[in-house]
Amino acid sequence: MDAFYASVEQHDHPELRGTPVIVGGTGHRGVVSAASYEARVYGVHSAMPSHEARRLCGHATFLPPRMDRYQEVSSVVMAVFDDYSPLVEPLSVDEAFLDMTGTEALFGAPEQTGRRLREDVCEATDGLTVSVGVATTKFVAKVASDFDKPDGLTVVSPDGVHEFLWPLPVRRLWGVGPHIAGRLEQLGLRTIGDVARAAPALLAEHLGDQGGHLHRLSLGEDDREVVPKREAKSVGAEYTLERDIRGPAAVRKQLRRAADRVAPRLRRQGLLAGAVRVKIKTATFQLITRQAALPRPTDDAKPLFEAACALLGEFNLTAPMRLVGLAAFGLQTADIPVQAELFGAEGRQRNSRLERTLDELRGRFGNGAVKRGSDLD
Repeated sequence: MDAFYASVEQHDHPELRGTPVIVGGTGHRGVVSAASYEARVYGVHSAMPSHEARRLCGHATFLPPRMDRYQEVSSVVMAVFDDYSPLVEPLSVDEAFLDMTGTEALFGAPEQTGRRLREDVCEATDGLTVSVGVATTKFVAKVASDFDKPDGLTVVSPDGVHEFLWPLPVRRLWGVGPHIAGRLEQLGLRTIGDVARAAPALLAEHLGDQGGHLHRLSLGEDDREVVPKREAKSVGAEYTLERDIRGPAAVRKQLRRAADRVAPRLRRQGLLAGAVRVKIKTATFQLITRQAALPRPTDDAKPLFEAACALLGEFNLTAPMRLVGLAAFGLQTADIPVQAELFGAEGRQRNSRLERTLDELRGRFGNGAVKRGSDLD
């Protein structure tokens, strides 16, 4: 999808269409989650610190992310993909691989299929656009999907892979970030074609096993298959704070917020968590995590919060902290039988009914419809 979060906001707020919109970065310490194409012309991009985005494009509209809304639209998009192939591998809420092998009789030639897919997504989402890349491998298709944004369609034929890839900069290789790109450029390798023509031994000497992997990608070789419906390993929420906090009370408040976000996501996905992890980043950017198993698998916020709070004794909470997070892991599907309890089950069932009632209220009236008293200050 093209500038997905920002495009959803422009769709839901027509007055923002054609104007720069930045999702995330609403606080001084935040980072940009997505930028509309109108904001990108000023140099704004995802993962950019908010203060830098405001310096480059101070007249943009900055909005907090609405993950529930983006997930809702994502479900519509993925349903369109499911109509085209039983083999759909989501990479994120706005991106997926489709294995279209053997579907020519149904949808036509690759270019015709790509156009039809774009049209169906646009219709299903009331105007959102998607860019499509078509190729014989996942890597080349991924590069092709980014080649002609927004609303683009790029088809790379099997005999045109080298012509397509080799003029592109090395940073277009999957897995090459600024650090690896810098090392490649120090070797005089600035394009994917340079990597393809380099001696594999040279790449292995400087990059180890990754050198061989990048050399294969540069030749368009990628034997990875489309793997549908990859299982989530964890469900989490974290907060980069506007101001540093200290002390257990301040941390517990953030853990409560995180647990109240994580639990509904578990329930929507039909998952139970068997363990919880707490993540804290200090003002000096030291990252510390602690984790523990839960007494029993759960999708309720209360036991997640209580288990997280029990871990706080393992942290130094007197030091200033800039980020607090909670993640549920050890996931299992909710239809797997859980050992029955002799004591305490009635209270847990009552709390579970309460949380599901809150889910319904928030679903009907928005996430701000119901708040805990502890959040009102």
